[in-house]
Order: sequence, then structure tokens, then C-alpha cells
Amino acid sequence: MNNITKMKILKPVNELFEAFVDPSKIGNFWFTSSSERWEQGKTITLKYDEYDAQGDIKIAEIELNKKIAFYWGAKEEGNKVTITLHELGNSESIIEINEEGFNENENNIINQLLDNKEGWVYMLTCLKGYLEYGVNLRASLVK
Repeated sequence: MNNITKMKILKPVNELFEAFVDPSKIGNFWFTSSSERWEQGKTITLKYDEYDAQGDIKIAEIELNKKIAFYWGAKEEGNKVTITLHELGNSESIIEINEEGFNENENNIINQLLDNKEGWVYMLTCLKGYLEYGVNLRASLVK
């Protein structure tokens, strides 16, 4: 079972791609920091200073300005996230996040999917604010 989230961003795909893979940029919209540049086969440590948390992702696939796929955790197991970038001309893009690996037999699967969707919509909104307007909205969501 998977969860798909899409958003239009008024920037070219190369700027969206670099926002994720460049460790100096990710702190402007998602995690506080990334241990290094995202490259296929690498395990990246992501930190959330506001929540005193960190976690690893395993980069499964990188296609320049088109796709980033990773697994939550340091191994290729569990949920897989695929970020796909679609160019809509010189200055517009669609970003699609597809997270797969949810167990449809879980008792609370609906809540898991809703929480997951909320997280991706929030992250993409922060990405849009950062790239289009230069504002940092990350770590503002209160539950």
C-alpha cells in the first residue's frame, strides 16, 4: 500500500533536486541538517534539532533532476520513498512523493496514512515557501 502527494512549485526541477541533495539547503524546509550530499548507495543521517531526534535514510536511486528514492533506515527494508520531479517548462515543476510499504492489515492503517499524508503536504508546503518566497516555515507545525 502506498501514499502519493503532489505539489506544483514555481521553480525549475534542478532547484528542487538541489534543495534535497545539498546538505546546506535541506535545513531551509525539512530537517535541520543532512550529514552529507545525497548520492546513490549512501546512508545519510538527518537531524531534527527541535525534536532532539535523528534518523538515517539509505539512498536507493538518484537520477539527476528527475528522481530520488530512499528507504527510511540504514537498510533497504521498510517504507520506500520516491521523489519524482516533472518539469513543466523553464520555471515550473510538479514534485511527487510516493511512500510505499504500509501494511494494510494494521489496525490503525487509516491514521498512519493520514499522518503520513499530513507530513508530506507540510514538507512540500515548506519547500514551496523556501524556493518561491525565501521563507523558512519548517518546524512550525503543532500537533
